[in-house]
Amino acid sequence: MTDFNTHPLHALFMTAALRVATTLGVVLALGGFIAAQDPPSEETMNYFKANCASCHTIGGGRLTGPDLKGADTRKDRDWLISFVADPKTMIDSGDAYARKLVEEARGALMPNVPGMNKTLAAKLVDLIKAESVLEKSHFMGVVLSDRPLTAVDVAQGKALFTGLAPFKAGAPACNSCHTVRALEGFGGGRLGPDLTSAFARLEGRKALGAWLSAPPSIVMQPVFKQHTLESDEILSLVAFLKSEAEGGDAPMVAEPSLDFVLAGLGAAALLIVLMDFAWRRRYRAVRRPLVAKDSNS
Repeated sequence: MTDFNTHPLHALFMTAALRVATTLGVVLALGGFIAAQDPPSEETMNYFKANCASCHTIGGGRLTGPDLKGADTRKDRDWLISFVADPKTMIDSGDAYARKLVEEARGALMPNVPGMNKTLAAKLVDLIKAESVLEKSHFMGVVLSDRPLTAVDVAQGKALFTGLAPFKAGAPACNSCHTVRALEGFGGGRLGPDLTSAFARLEGRKALGAWLSAPPSIVMQPVFKQHTLESDEILSLVAFLKSEAEGGDAPMVAEPSLDFVLAGLGAAALLIVLMDFAWRRRYRAVRRPLVAKDSNS
């Protein structure tokens, strides 16, 4: 009986088997590589824009937080996922790099963003890595002109803030929720914070512009998602808020305003008078026949 190991077909069989194994290995490796290179989902990109872009860019420079371009080359993936998922725990643990980030942000702490968990954090880390290798990331941040701001910019910004000039995409006026020192009369809304010193708090044009382009507030996100501001509108608002910040801190405002209460009472009284004037004929048209009928009885 012939030993198969010495049979001429054995070499052909082994060669064919080796080729099949090699091809299969290459296919599996390519499949894994392609899967790893899958682009970030639209949901992940929208999440980054809504919750991260107001403090971070990817390739656009530092805002409140660091530029995230190449973050995966500065720390390993597991560290980044842990930090994004729970930054406070990482900072409180005494991690040296986490502490360094806080120092560079002048004490500003990264909050725990809504709905965050390690699965979502991993998706965001993968997004940062994918965007970092692009020539121009989708998250370079809003591009604002660096030209000097003028009195015309300030006036236009005030008109947009108060609603005297509409936003192009239909966003609501800022004073529906916010106020600043310059607003006459009843001022603005009290739902959001006073923005008199917003320019100073966010340390200038670039960071404030990024905040206005993608407000992270859970109240503002649903409103501005479909009504984003144009770059020229943002620049005008920045000019107006800069002029406000240069005037000092916001004054204390008593709640509720006595002027508002008195104006409400006056408006109610005026409305009663107007209603009486509008309905006087109808009331008498019914009353007179009844009185006349009673008199004839």
